[in-house]
Amino acid sequence: MELTREQGLALLKKYNKEPFHIQHALTVEGVMRWFAKENGEDVDFWGLCGLLHDVDFENWPQEHCVKAPELLAEVNASPEMVHAICSHGYGICCDVEPTLLMEKILFAADELTGLIGAAARMRPSKSVMDMELSSLKKKFKDKKFAAGCSRDVIKTGAERLGWTLDELMEKTILAMRDCEASVAAEMEKVS
Repeated sequence: MELTREQGLALLKKYNKEPFHIQHALTVEGVMRWFAKENGEDVDFWGLCGLLHDVDFENWPQEHCVKAPELLAEVNASPEMVHAICSHGYGICCDVEPTLLMEKILFAADELTGLIGAAARMRPSKSVMDMELSSLKKKFKDKKFAAGCSRDVIKTGAERLGWTLDELMEKTILAMRDCEASVAAEMEKVS
């Protein structure tokens, strides 16, 4: 039986109570759905991997991507989904390597959505809608800005995809623009 978004969201909310973590999950879901559309891939599958990528992080940060398979088993997540979700922690907290396009995008975009989100909150608009690549690149170079977002992981992610850093940033900005309104609407229900 195919995992539904409702089941995925229920699992996410079972183990994640912090609005910040839920918003991040919804954002990565939206970004992954956008990338799936762009690449003619399974939008729902890519979206669910994005939605659930940090399912274990809030309660088990020391076991991130290690505890995830146990939690994902509760909703009978497919082996492909479990592999994809765990692979976003490759070289950081687990040794599951991202090999498929979707896994590489999840690895690269996860950290980058955090940086873009932090940069958007600093803008007068508080939005990614008017964000320019040049502005994001300045924030990327400033190591003190959003210091928790690993620049090395973002660079490695672009390299694994065979993309330039600019290409990864540009596409992720577009993806976040595409889902910003729906994430905001869904967060209204959370708070």
